[in-house]
Amino acid sequence: MREINISTVIAVKRKEKGVMQDELAEYIGVSKASVSKWETAQSYPDITLLPQLAAYFNISIDELVGYLPQMTTQDIRKTYHRLADDFGKKPFDQVLSECQAVIKKYYSCFPLLLKMAILLFNYCSLLKEEERQQALLQEIVDLCVRVKTESNDAHLAKQANSIEAMSRLSLGQPKQVLELLSENSIPISSDDMMLASAYQMTGKIEKAKSVLQVSLYQHLISLIETAHSYLFFVIDEPDKFEQALHRFIQLSESFDVEGLNPNSLCQLYYVAAHGYAVLKNKEKALEMLNRFAYICTTTLLPFKLKGDNFFDCIEEWFHDTDIDLQAPRDEKTIRNSILQSVVENSVFNILCDEPGYKSIIHKLTAFAKQQTN
Repeated sequence: MREINISTVIAVKRKEKGVMQDELAEYIGVSKASVSKWETAQSYPDITLLPQLAAYFNISIDELVGYLPQMTTQDIRKTYHRLADDFGKKPFDQVLSECQAVIKKYYSCFPLLLKMAILLFNYCSLLKEEERQQALLQEIVDLCVRVKTESNDAHLAKQANSIEAMSRLSLGQPKQVLELLSENSIPISSDDMMLASAYQMTGKIEKAKSVLQVSLYQHLISLIETAHSYLFFVIDEPDKFEQALHRFIQLSESFDVEGLNPNSLCQLYYVAAHGYAVLKNKEKALEMLNRFAYICTTTLLPFKLKGDNFFDCIEEWFHDTDIDLQAPRDEKTIRNSILQSVVENSVFNILCDEPGYKSIIHKLTAFAKQQTN
């Protein structure tokens, strides 16, 4: 990110143009001393002179003052992960203020605003006061609405709509969520098959294969993540819960989801453990909780999306799209939240006296205390 720095811009552009300070001063109608002070940042040009200076150097006023209303994708990612890391190390209010300053400075950079909405949503739970948490959730909603209404980017708008829906759900606004997600809408069919066929017809077989692999990967991970919610809704039907879980685990093992996206599998085992605890099945609850703890402590971190021998054509897609290959939160927060998700879930109280449960808590506690590199 660059700060406003008109002094440097004037000096650089004047030298590029090959003119002396007195020549520039004569053209603008000021003294040579004024130009000298501009270039050494002792003073700044009057605002009425900015259009004339910009025209003289054949640049925009934004370029003249060194202001960039937009950030590059790389800068957005760096900013996101720096602030995420700060949330794990610095006082919450200090980092929140910095987030708000970045948002204000780049208020027309809609990809950044979306990332800031995601960042604030991910760390909103660190606020313990309900009133402040709700106020921050409303800020997130406002950011999402701005992205949707001002960006003219359908992809960004769709993502913003999802974040807004999650925020409104956290705010206890189910009616607005239903309106946002259009519960009666029919999903639009994918264009992946047509795109792959087009590549095939032009002789780009590898590109066609890559398109289909990306589609398979997206649908696989989406299915596993949808399974988390589905299992919650069939806990009161033990046979259906067992059957669904069995199928989801088989699918995950067949495609080695643990290697592709361990976070998705962690959540599946966690929901499974929760469900079995609700059903008072201690043995299976401990089994699923053990699987959850094992992946969390051995595979989950450092977080990295990747392909494998089957998905061998998707690495380029990871890097060419705006998919973030790093974790959405800093590792310290992730480790602590994993431990808290178990010890603070009252449904696991039935396991408290079990040696296996105590072993899991011991393992997760040690994991939470590990230092990140």
